Amino acid sequence: MTRGLLMLATLAAMGAVYGPREAILAQTPARHQSPETYRQLAKDILKELIEIKTTESEGTTRAAEAVAARLKAAGFPEADVRILGPVPHKGNLVARLRGRNTGKKPILLLAHLDVVEADPADWSVDPFKFTEQDGWFYGRGTTDDKDEAAIWTANLIRWKQEGYVPDRDIILALTADEEGGPHNGVEWLVQNHRELIDAAFALNEGGGGVIQNGRRLSHNVQASEKVYQSFRLEVTNRGGHSSLPRSDNAIYQLAAALGRIAAYQFPVKLNEITRAFFERTAAIVSPEEAAAMRGILKDPPDPAAVAKLSAIPAYNSRMRTTCVATMLEGGHAENALPQRAAAVVNCRILPGEPPEEVLATLRRVVADPEVKITPIAEAKPSPPSPLTPEIMGAIEEITQEMWPGVPVIPTMSTGATDALYLRRAGIPVYGVSGVFGDIDDVRAHGRDERIHSTWFFDGLEFGYRLVKRLTGG
Repeated sequence: MTRGLLMLATLAAMGAVYGPREAILAQTPARHQSPETYRQLAKDILKELIEIKTTESEGTTRAAEAVAARLKAAGFPEADVRILGPVPHKGNLVARLRGRNTGKKPILLLAHLDVVEADPADWSVDPFKFTEQDGWFYGRGTTDDKDEAAIWTANLIRWKQEGYVPDRDIILALTADEEGGPHNGVEWLVQNHRELIDAAFALNEGGGGVIQNGRRLSHNVQASEKVYQSFRLEVTNRGGHSSLPRSDNAIYQLAAALGRIAAYQFPVKLNEITRAFFERTAAIVSPEEAAAMRGILKDPPDPAAVAKLSAIPAYNSRMRTTCVATMLEGGHAENALPQRAAAVVNCRILPGEPPEEVLATLRRVVADPEVKITPIAEAKPSPPSPLTPEIMGAIEEITQEMWPGVPVIPTMSTGATDALYLRRAGIPVYGVSGVFGDIDDVRAHGRDERIHSTWFFDGLEFGYRLVKRLTGG
């Protein structure tokens, strides 16, 4: 086939997937394209992903196939764009931009395609239709995590079209079941196809910029996360008739145990990441909070400072392991003494603290051998990622280029992300996006999830610059 006929056939094929404008975009030489072109491309990809429902029941394969089609149309070889997974509807996309053969291990760009369920009756717009309104993009996944999937995909296409050849391969992985479900994509890839995603380090969600009252406060980098572990507390009793109450009541015993757990505080323990968090956050908070943060950095920590920060959940959860009752059940009839009472206590454990020690602490605090305490599932500890100058320096440089004066703050997530599977496999992960969000209006997993267009496009530019800075560009 002649070059002219081949181009026409290629454009026609891409037009069937994207429409004429996007087909032309995929093959137009980079010198004819402006940053605005790629902003539009990223927006188009976000719209497409939002409108593909990827809840746990629907799966992620259709979304993975849509991204794969875009990458192939942009010139990525079939062999470098893979969709694979343990079941047909839970597909994970893994794509690779080939770099120079310098011997450096690849960099991995990670995002998840699945989203939590959303009831249209609860929203002011259709959660599974991309809606643009007053500068905002609305839809389930706009902030968790289809925005990042769209950003990485658009930038990968841009690097390809610009002819950029990095000093190492750049791998993109868009995965399933981060929000829940039995087929977590990152865990499955690590166990079954490690060679496809093996990297020197990864960039993922978990961090990002913080805005309050219209002011950019900080740009956070997630370098660690707490360990998730739930325990079941259960008391059994012979029961009896409610008209003949006794002192040995299963509900009362359980309530007393939960009260003792509620009153207990695990000791303050700081690590490299949480120390850096408090050191740098002290520069952007009120004088009273700043003094308390400096107080807990002392050895030993100042008790008054510990007390002040312990009263603020966002700080308390970063200073210590926490355990909190989240579910409760008991009794079998309103006119009978309870034969059983049970509760779930969810713990978020500091990295490096053995889960068996937390269990031992709970048993000691409860101090009642008749209250049975057992782990519900195995904990999955993951080590913190080192704050290496190569990575942190690049993040800080670009942050200052784009938002002068905004500090970069390492953080430990109190919740869980897919980063734990990579960290457990020996791949450091840094949660950083360049996407800012209002700390007082967090809508991920909630009603009317949205992202401001400015924040989205800033994240696109930040990701473009950061990866090039980290790969010799």
